[in-house]
Amino acid sequence: MLFEFGIGLLGFEINVLPFIFILIGALLIGAVVSVFVYRAVIIKKLDKAKTNATKIIDAAKQEANTIQKEAKLTAQEEALKLKTEAEQELKNRRIEIEKLNERILQREEFINSREQNIEKKNDILEEIKNKLETKEKDLQEKERGLENKKAEIVGELERISKLTKEQAKSQLVSKIEDEARADAAILVRDIEQDAKENAYKKAQNIIAMSIQKYAADVTSESTVTTIPLPNEDMKGRLIGREGRNIKAIENATGVDLIIDDTPEAVVLSSFDPIKREVARIAIQKLMQDGRIHPARIEETVSKVQRDIEQEIKEAGENAVLESNVHGLHPELVKILGRLKYRTSYGQNVLRHSIEVSRLAGMMASELGCDINIAKRGGLLHDIGKALDQEVEGTHVSIGYELAKKYKENPMVLNCIQAHHGDVEFECVEAILVQAADTISSSRPGARRESLDSYIRRLQRLEEICSSFKGVEKAYAIQAGREIRIIVKPDEITDEKAVFLAKDIAKQIEQEMEYPGQIKVNVIRESRAVEYAK
Repeated sequence: MLFEFGIGLLGFEINVLPFIFILIGALLIGAVVSVFVYRAVIIKKLDKAKTNATKIIDAAKQEANTIQKEAKLTAQEEALKLKTEAEQELKNRRIEIEKLNERILQREEFINSREQNIEKKNDILEEIKNKLETKEKDLQEKERGLENKKAEIVGELERISKLTKEQAKSQLVSKIEDEARADAAILVRDIEQDAKENAYKKAQNIIAMSIQKYAADVTSESTVTTIPLPNEDMKGRLIGREGRNIKAIENATGVDLIIDDTPEAVVLSSFDPIKREVARIAIQKLMQDGRIHPARIEETVSKVQRDIEQEIKEAGENAVLESNVHGLHPELVKILGRLKYRTSYGQNVLRHSIEVSRLAGMMASELGCDINIAKRGGLLHDIGKALDQEVEGTHVSIGYELAKKYKENPMVLNCIQAHHGDVEFECVEAILVQAADTISSSRPGARRESLDSYIRRLQRLEEICSSFKGVEKAYAIQAGREIRIIVKPDEITDEKAVFLAKDIAKQIEQEMEYPGQIKVNVIRESRAVEYAK
């Protein structure tokens, strides 16, 4: 159906239908073109997105391969490192085992040699005994012959001298008395000199034999007061919120904790070595457990204190058994065990007490003294050091009061009091305890000495010797236990060398403090050199 519209405007007629068809056709064409253009844009974006996705996937695969290779290399390096460490540890263990085997073989050779020497000495003694028995029989026969001869001579003398036996005896005794007094004076002097020399040699032999029998290891122990921290996180956990964990540890143990002064370490500060040991073990247990809070701290410290008390008791019992000293009061045994955590110049006091006990016992057996008293006095001589941080007074006075409280033998009390010369010796055993204490503390390696003081002592020793006229050179050797002095032979004669050695030794005694003794060795040497041409 065809419509026609006519519009009259200013006398014109306009037909609008063709224009409408044209407009509709233009819109359709525009829509079709828009659809194709939009489709082309969408396709282009999809292609671009696919390209980007492909690139991302390739990059991810490449990065994954790189990470895999790095992880594999790291694992190989770690495995190689662990293998190297394991091989090194195995090598060290083998070296230690070889050294231990060598020591065992040396000790076996030494024991076998000692047994052979003892057997030889027994054979020699048996032979000497047989010879002495033979000589004794010969002497008895000669003695009977001399008695008969004496009776004959007495009868002949009475007949010739016309004196009775009593008159002749009176005159003879008077004359012999005068001669005997003169001879006795000379004999006493010789005996005194011989006794001094023999006594010194015998004392040396007894001490040397005792030291040889008691071949203790030369060790030095000290209480650990520094605990390493694994990381900074553990330090923060030890400190706790507002320092509550540190306060709890200090209150429970009685030990001061210093954390910030030393990086990655905790420093324990306390005069009481047992409290310090309790704190050390408790902190290590807390770090291993990981639960660090006031309630857990109190529980751990309480458990460690019980363990330490049991360990102290066992240490005292072991020391009594090792020293072969029986009948000590249980409280003394417990106090003795506290010495396990006490050191003196780096030397463990409990091991030192056991060593003194055994040395004193060996010397007492050589001299025929009371071995039990010597051993008991040696074991208890330093027991006061177990309480010297808690009780006022010297360790000698504290030890004396302790032993007196538990009714120890008066001779043992004297051993404790006199081992530093505070009182007079009342028995030989006290002297032996003092000698054993000196041997144990002054032997090489028993106690630590700082390098500076050691060097100063040697330098001072050489300076004293060099200050004397006629000394050319002086050398301190054997860790300062011997000084060798080279003198000028044209200024110092052999006689003067003797007096020079005495003067130097006297000045060293007056001006220096040193353990044991120092051997002063003056050497005078003159040489005459000529060449035959």
